[in-house]
Amino acid sequence: MNRVLVVSGICLYRDGLTELLGRAAGIDVVGTASDVNEGIALYRSLDPKPDVILLDTLHPDGVGIIRHFRDVLPEARILALTVPNRERSVIDIAEAGVSGFVTSEASITDLIAAIESVARGEALCPPSIVAALLLRLASLARDRQTNNAALALTDRERQIVSLIDAGLSNKQIAQRLRIELPTVKNHVHHILTKLGVQRRSEAAALVREGSLSRATHGI
Repeated sequence: MNRVLVVSGICLYRDGLTELLGRAAGIDVVGTASDVNEGIALYRSLDPKPDVILLDTLHPDGVGIIRHFRDVLPEARILALTVPNRERSVIDIAEAGVSGFVTSEASITDLIAAIESVARGEALCPPSIVAALLLRLASLARDRQTNNAALALTDRERQIVSLIDAGLSNKQIAQRLRIELPTVKNHVHHILTKLGVQRRSEAAALVREGSLSRATHGI
């Protein structure tokens, strides 16, 4: 039996889920809660613990509630309910730390399948959302590579990147730092190589986008 705890601020929704899931073979609704604090307290009081927490995300701060659950109960498996079927919403929910999610368009059959999947340590995800999550992972990987490259810049190179972002030419940078123009050009060449870009403007764009904000902070 998969032990389930239902958490929703909507009484009719909470009671309806409990009744529907109570008819499903292999599922035991061991408790219901109306908010995050009640849900946490109930989870802690139950023995054995629920296999899955069904958490309704219709609340305006659904992502914040998930994060709170995750911070307090890091071992819990959270299945987010009524998630809008939009890439941004799903990515936000995933980053908050859920074990799985069911969109607002899902059926009770989909919900039962998701509960069983999460209880096994797996997750069901529509192909369109898988694509969005993969793109997000690729973006994070690129950001990480850029940050690693930024950390490899010397203090002088970070100064020059900051001045490039401020719109200074190589000649103006040389005057500002009181160094020779060929020295600036040499630094710029090294910066472009380390960051994997071809133009000064691309290096400046990385600064504007915040990718190098930690590397250039306070320079």
